[in-house]
Amino acid sequence: MGAIGGLWRWRHNPLRRTTDLAEAWLALVTMVLVLVVAPVLGAVVGSAAQDVLQRSVREQRQGRHKVPATVVRKLRGGPLDPDPESASTRDTRSRVLADWTAPDGTARHGTVLAALKSPRPGDHFTLWTDRRGRIVGRPLDAATATTHAVLAGTGAAVLSAGLVEAGRRLVLWRMVRRRYARWDQAWDRAGPDWGRTGTGC
Repeated sequence: MGAIGGLWRWRHNPLRRTTDLAEAWLALVTMVLVLVVAPVLGAVVGSAAQDVLQRSVREQRQGRHKVPATVVRKLRGGPLDPDPESASTRDTRSRVLADWTAPDGTARHGTVLAALKSPRPGDHFTLWTDRRGRIVGRPLDAATATTHAVLAGTGAAVLSAGLVEAGRRLVLWRMVRRRYARWDQAWDRAGPDWGRTGTGC
């Protein structure tokens, strides 16, 4: 709103310079871009991200399966295992040798991380595998995908607004430098005797 007020103020002002009007127009264009274009761009990016992420959610749900597994024996801690004294409840996983059956019916055997605090042979737990029984991560859920899409859209809007403001500042800096250069030229033309009594008469 300040830019619109500035345009109106400079419209009929006899002291208005061309650069003053250009600065007011620059402020108005910047405001429109930040308030209209940046949110639209954020919405477009967020929508595109939502489509891609929800497609990924559907693909992961189709390609990943939760299967039961049985502990054969607990393995000694490795260098990537969490420290038991500093681990949170989310980190209470143990490396175990386990047996499981893949969705295609083949028997599998290998080292996995089990969500068991103190696993014993014969304990059961679940893990995520692909169709061939290879260990995969938990599939992305729809709510998390939506959160990521919203963050992507918000980030795009903020970034575009920041770029517009940076462009405005750069243009304004160049305009001010040009104005100062013109003032220097005007002072040079006036000469070193400007303002002294009897000069220029």
